[in-house]
Amino acid sequence: MNWEDYLSANQNRFVEELRDLVRIPSVSAKPEHMPDVEAAGEWVVTRLKAAGAENVAMYPTAGHPVVYGDWLHAGADKPTVLLYGHFDVQPAEPFDLWDTPPFEAALRDDRIYGRGASDDKGGMMTPIIAAEALLKTTGKLPVNVKFFFEGQEEIGSPTLAPFINANSKMLKADMIISADGGQWSETEPNLLLGLKGLVGCEVTVTGARSDLHSGMHGGGVANALHGLSQIIAELKGRDGRINVPGFYEDVIDLTVEDREAIARAPFDESEYIDELGVPDVFGEEGYSTRENLWARPTLEINGLWGGYQGGGIKTVLPREAKAKITCRLVANQTPDKIYALLKAHIESLTPKGLRVSVERLPGNADPFLVPNGHNATAAVNEVLKEVYGRDPYIVRTGGSIPVMTLLLKELGVHGAVMAFGLDDENIHAPNEFYRLSSYRNGQIAYCKLLERLGA
Repeated sequence: MNWEDYLSANQNRFVEELRDLVRIPSVSAKPEHMPDVEAAGEWVVTRLKAAGAENVAMYPTAGHPVVYGDWLHAGADKPTVLLYGHFDVQPAEPFDLWDTPPFEAALRDDRIYGRGASDDKGGMMTPIIAAEALLKTTGKLPVNVKFFFEGQEEIGSPTLAPFINANSKMLKADMIISADGGQWSETEPNLLLGLKGLVGCEVTVTGARSDLHSGMHGGGVANALHGLSQIIAELKGRDGRINVPGFYEDVIDLTVEDREAIARAPFDESEYIDELGVPDVFGEEGYSTRENLWARPTLEINGLWGGYQGGGIKTVLPREAKAKITCRLVANQTPDKIYALLKAHIESLTPKGLRVSVERLPGNADPFLVPNGHNATAAVNEVLKEVYGRDPYIVRTGGSIPVMTLLLKELGVHGAVMAFGLDDENIHAPNEFYRLSSYRNGQIAYCKLLERLGA
């Protein structure tokens, strides 16, 4: 039996295994679900062993655990490939918006419905199944393989960096492939080359010791909400340009080839406007909407509050006003530098009669951009072309996968992404699902990739 036949013969089992994994409510954001995250990790350990992996174990971190396993008998002349995924999931609330319970793993219409089915339990399972298929039918793998799966991706992998640093020898590899990501459509592939980084801060503007009567003190002291509004208005112009000195200093400008590749990916701006219900698009002038979404840095106000917000009127001068600000970064910006620039600029805008403090928020990530001619990415490109029968779109994303930059920093290896979720599968939202067609495509593609990398 070859691996294609093995996959076909065992597909029903693979589907039921994924349903079993989805039923574990491994929500990393909630402390009460820490035992469930650990249970999911133990499930993955058992599944890796059943697939034929060796040295399989779950390792603790300062937060949620990670799982490691390997198969290293292909020989020193073959590359070592690190396969990455995550087994934690987002919270499932609001529960009443789900058609079926989020951890029931309902199967209907050739789809599995459940939190984490697409992001990333279905994706994470595919390289495990591919390794099993090759080992059970040929007795070996074409390359040396290491499996590295985490239980904290959905909260920004906050305790992963020390683990990777302490275990860099164990994780050392020639290539890294992430099973966390997606494709363009059921019939069209994409090749992800860029991820944005992230840094954020909370700004607090304070005035008097307490709220003041606006009739008694209005005109005599500064209003914290007015002051915060003035600061925010200075951060970005009406042309979409961010007005923080030095903000763009390290940005790698798009080349003509970059812009042509982005333009080749289908995008209907009118449809985008209608879908979001906005009157028009808005972004940095001089760039297309897709270029702004994928390849230009951003500064956004994510929350703004202060003063009285109840019914009717309350004539006060609020003593305090707050805002949460995040920046999505592109290569070669760094979170540390951008935070320092942002903090200094905000503090320089402090209005008379008010105090301003800026505190960094957790959840930072470096931007990630795969260099031209990258070996693993080239192999993924060829495999996707073979599986889908057409060239992949070359894409970037405004999202972040922190582990990609962590692994690059510690191991010195750029990762490639080969995953099969689709944009309409409601990840992070009610009624998340994963197509069984994507599940099967992923298994086939990973078998082909491992063979190609070992050729």
